[in-house]
Amino acid sequence: MKALKFNRKHLCIPYSVFLILFVIAPLLVIIYYAFTNGQGEISFDNFIAFFTSTNTLGTLVYSFTVSIVTTAVCLLIAYPTAYILARGPFKKKHVLLMLFIMPMWINFTLRVTALKEILAVIEGNLSAFPFLNTIIGMSYDFLPFMILPLYNSLAKLDNNLLEAASDLGATKARVFLQVTLPLSVPGIISGVTMVLLPSMTNYVVLDMLYNSTYIMGSLIGSYFAAYDWHGGSMISLVLLIIIFIVTLITNRFSDDDSSNRGTIL
Repeated sequence: MKALKFNRKHLCIPYSVFLILFVIAPLLVIIYYAFTNGQGEISFDNFIAFFTSTNTLGTLVYSFTVSIVTTAVCLLIAYPTAYILARGPFKKKHVLLMLFIMPMWINFTLRVTALKEILAVIEGNLSAFPFLNTIIGMSYDFLPFMILPLYNSLAKLDNNLLEAASDLGATKARVFLQVTLPLSVPGIISGVTMVLLPSMTNYVVLDMLYNSTYIMGSLIGSYFAAYDWHGGSMISLVLLIIIFIVTLITNRFSDDDSSNRGTIL
């Protein structure tokens, strides 16, 4: 009997099994329910209903608005913070970075509950500013995910490039705009991806801050809670396609930036 020989290809077996059972199989189930009706017949009614319903389209627009504004706020706060931490004259940079990352270690429910109490003291009535509270809650939740990739990107900048630009007569503002900022684009893209896509579906923040407005995640949950697997699956599939397209676009920008490095000045 021929003995079995170990091959490095065998290491992919556990991952392949996991991929089939927990990614491909559920995706096939979603596709099946999305394109069938209650009788199990192939139907495009769910697809048509998605793009003709003011409820789903309004929720999609609102979700995009929340995610874009949240991403912009996180980027505006995270970039100066990461720049100061990475390029500042601090001896304990990792300690300071840890202070910004530590909220990720705390239970999500506790963090949002604490934020809710603070907002209640400041505003009195949380339902008076639902969109503002949503942005504050989302930004508070996802800010560390924006700071970390930006910090890594800025900390790895070659100081020789910055010094060379200064020696060639560039002002500090020009060095930042033409050297530092372009070289940190991969960190920006990574941070935007980590914030933009999850904030589009994170409905827990809205629920905990007494925001009755639906976003895509809560809308999908409402369909499945009502045992409308066909409508919920179609919305999930459309959202998955949107996320896939956004990921392709961000990866394209990242690839273009990598190919254009060295031609900044």
